[in-house]
Amino acid sequence: MPERITESVLNAPSTVEGRHWERLDDGRFQCNVCPRFCRLHEGQRGPCFVRAAGPNGIVLTSYGRSSGFCVDPIEKKPLNHFLPGSPVLSFGTAGCNLTCKFCQNWDMSKSREMDTLADAASPETLVRAATGIGCRSVAFTYNDPVIFLEYAVDVAVACREAGIKRVAVSAGYVTPPARQEFFSEIDAVNIDLKAFTEDFYHSICGGHLEPVLETLLYLVHETPVWTEITTLLIPGENDSDEGLNNMRGWIAENLGPSVLLHFSAFHPDWKMPDHPPTPHATLIRARAIAQGHGLHNVYLGNVHDAEGSSTYCAGCGARLVERDWYQLGDWGLDAHGRCLKCGEEMAGVIDGPPGTWGRRRLPVRLKDFEPGGRKHNQPIDRSAALRTPTRRRTP
Repeated sequence: MPERITESVLNAPSTVEGRHWERLDDGRFQCNVCPRFCRLHEGQRGPCFVRAAGPNGIVLTSYGRSSGFCVDPIEKKPLNHFLPGSPVLSFGTAGCNLTCKFCQNWDMSKSREMDTLADAASPETLVRAATGIGCRSVAFTYNDPVIFLEYAVDVAVACREAGIKRVAVSAGYVTPPARQEFFSEIDAVNIDLKAFTEDFYHSICGGHLEPVLETLLYLVHETPVWTEITTLLIPGENDSDEGLNNMRGWIAENLGPSVLLHFSAFHPDWKMPDHPPTPHATLIRARAIAQGHGLHNVYLGNVHDAEGSSTYCAGCGARLVERDWYQLGDWGLDAHGRCLKCGEEMAGVIDGPPGTWGRRRLPVRLKDFEPGGRKHNQPIDRSAALRTPTRRRTP
């Protein structure tokens, strides 16, 4: 049963007219942003929490509102082949269109309190903050940006006009029309592929597998968006040899061997506190299975494992980028992203030497960059943000 929404929320400045919806014959409004296709009477909101039915159609109730802004290493998204070592201004809102029982960001994605959205920023303020801090990119993350599409797209357009790259972290659970609009303004994405069975998606995530696979096919074959994939391995749920073989086989056959794959360690959270953390041996086994299917770039996440986190040349096997969690070490690439030993190009978006942001995490007050804020009029060095990196799809 959809929740009711108060009149004060519908009339708030953060509520704007939505896109991708239709009026049904029975008077309800159908939201067409994600495959849930929520059918809502006026005053009801969908399970994502932030999209609702107003008097004239579907509205977004979280425009310009955020659960917080922070500068992260790009490797935390995780993106290992997109401007390595660079800082990214990251933010999310509240709510989610999936109901994953293992959610690692449940305090934001499962929030039903508008107080979670304590910070606010216009697209222009976000651009000023990113350039003022020296970020090469802005990331929509922490919860799925698909559900705040109108805000995310406006921010992405403002970033593009300022020469700032746009990054999304998403489950890929989106309809084709909304998918096309959203990803047309994105430079790099990490898609969270939860598992490779319909039963897992249905019983644990409250969704379906096929729309996610369609999103991956679309991104890799129909767009220039740099795409990496993450799977959080949960003991006893999605870590069997059969499941891993099926998933990696599909990726190798349908997306190609150069698509990046991350295996991340689960820690007990949200509605799965009784499940144990992912053993390191499980991650190593999953990486070996993926490599056995011919995938070139398979990484381990949420653990200290320099071998499983580093990048190796697809040509000669030399280590190209040394990593330990989010920290970069030795660098074996030239300025054009080629192996110093054999000249093989590394798949990715590489622009000269690596950044030096490291593993730092820096909270940001966006109010400082608004008109009248203490950093609004400070000189801004746009040179780093305005450089255009060389884009490479495959080695």
